Amino acid sequence: MKIGIPKEIKTHEYRVGLTPAAVRELTRGGHQVMVQQGAAGAIGFPDEAYRAAGAALGGDAETVFEFAEMIVKVKEPQPEEIARLRAGQVLFTYLHLAADRQQTEGLMRSGATCIAYETVTDHRGALPLLAPMSEVAGRMSVQVGAHCLEKEQGGAGVLLGGVPGVPAGNVVVLGGGVAGSNAARMAIGFGATVTVIDKSLGRLRELDEQFPTQLHTLFSTADAIEGAVRNADLVIGAVLVPGAAAPKLVSRELVRQMRPGSVLVDIAIDQGGCFETSRPTTHAAPTYVAEGVVHYCVTNMPGAVARTSTIALGNATLPFVLAIAGKGWRRALTDDKHLRHGLNIHNGVITHPAVAHAHGLDHAPADAALDAP
Repeated sequence: MKIGIPKEIKTHEYRVGLTPAAVRELTRGGHQVMVQQGAAGAIGFPDEAYRAAGAALGGDAETVFEFAEMIVKVKEPQPEEIARLRAGQVLFTYLHLAADRQQTEGLMRSGATCIAYETVTDHRGALPLLAPMSEVAGRMSVQVGAHCLEKEQGGAGVLLGGVPGVPAGNVVVLGGGVAGSNAARMAIGFGATVTVIDKSLGRLRELDEQFPTQLHTLFSTADAIEGAVRNADLVIGAVLVPGAAAPKLVSRELVRQMRPGSVLVDIAIDQGGCFETSRPTTHAAPTYVAEGVVHYCVTNMPGAVARTSTIALGNATLPFVLAIAGKGWRRALTDDKHLRHGLNIHNGVITHPAVAHAHGLDHAPADAALDAP
């Protein structure tokens, strides 16, 4: 198969779809890979490394898209990239379509087969291609939240760990999944007072056993969220409904009741965000103040640590890339129901029910796409 790796063009996005090591695995298997020139030089993967791994270098994105039968990316395609997609081509990347109708409609018009990292599952029902970036975003959320609490950043001037004689900062994490548990781990490491709120008692038990004396857990109710958020210095939104828009757990009125200079970090912003006051931001302008509270809502948080994120993501995606390249997308998805769950759009039709529901559109089951000519 011919595989194309374009340079990411989202603002301050330095990650890349495949590392030179991953490209070497593909070329050893007889596949052809073209990488756009300069795609990953900023994170220490020069063009020469890709050439040594057996890849050809494409001078621009148009050349890469024209060459490829499958495009492997990191972030959702931007409008100019959607315009380059064609019927019969496979797109394998993060999509987060439930929060983006414009992208959804554009991909439908392209006729491409679009497989989303964030809805691929495993035998436990977990999301193996979302997990690496959730780990990164969860750990980063406390780091950036602590920075935003500094006075010159607009925050209240609170040190999360406190000092002798001064209370530690109060961190509330909404959601105890991969991102939330990693956020809690980091916040505990900072010395903060940490509370995790989740609707799964089983997950809360696991966290309680993991951090028995360092973590408070609360079952998710409106009262629990309101009480915890109102008194928090830093709130991290880490809720996830696979493939669907994030629920709005914190209202504007509740944000208004928080102490001025408190901080909200919305990891769920890719899926629309879980705070009513959230709106997408970029690494170029990551924060804004609403209702007296600092908001950090960068849609590609892991892009700030692009080298670490690229390697972590590539470790997870490579087996699936190899399967699609080796078998073709139809056979690969037929053989692996977990990869099949990643199919979001095929030949102009939505195949993921949560995406269709989010936009009030019709969908056809993924199985129907496999049976179609």
